[in-house]
Amino acid sequence: MSFNGEQHPGVKTATGDTDGFRLNHTMLRVKDPEAALAFYSRVFGMCVLRRLDFEEMQFSLYFLAKLEDGDQVPEDTDERTVWTFSQKGLLELTHNWGTEHQPDFAYHDGNAEPQGFGHICFTVPDLDAAVAWFDANEVEFIKRPDQGKMKDVVFVKDVDGYWIEVVEAAKMIGKGD
Repeated sequence: MSFNGEQHPGVKTATGDTDGFRLNHTMLRVKDPEAALAFYSRVFGMCVLRRLDFEEMQFSLYFLAKLEDGDQVPEDTDERTVWTFSQKGLLELTHNWGTEHQPDFAYHDGNAEPQGFGHICFTVPDLDAAVAWFDANEVEFIKRPDQGKMKDVVFVKDVDGYWIEVVEAAKMIGKGD
């Protein structure tokens, strides 16, 4: 691996102390796991690799992935746990028990004021086909590919109101400086 990243003010050279570090997952809190799991499995084709329940603290974690051909997911629960925590690009949905029964309960999506967390992103092989799929599945759009200043970038919402950016890698050429 010869590419060491773009250099910008603040970037420090990595040392060997971080060898083996990798981003494993991003976590979103969800009100109703059944609704969230239905959305991510149906709309984005993700599957649950592992569910971990923490009864004393009354929450569950669902680790989701979009598996690819050739992924060798262990059947054994302990081996699958280790495999799950060694992957890249997973989505963790955290459910605090009981929130699904609270009619007015909602998590802050990070995009309303005060802004914080912004979005997660999926890459798709064909943005136009993905948009048609989202329309067919009544997914709520924040931004369609022909809207706004940045063309060919889509934003949709999940069932908890979190924003999901959707891009086709080849259409990102020429964006930004």
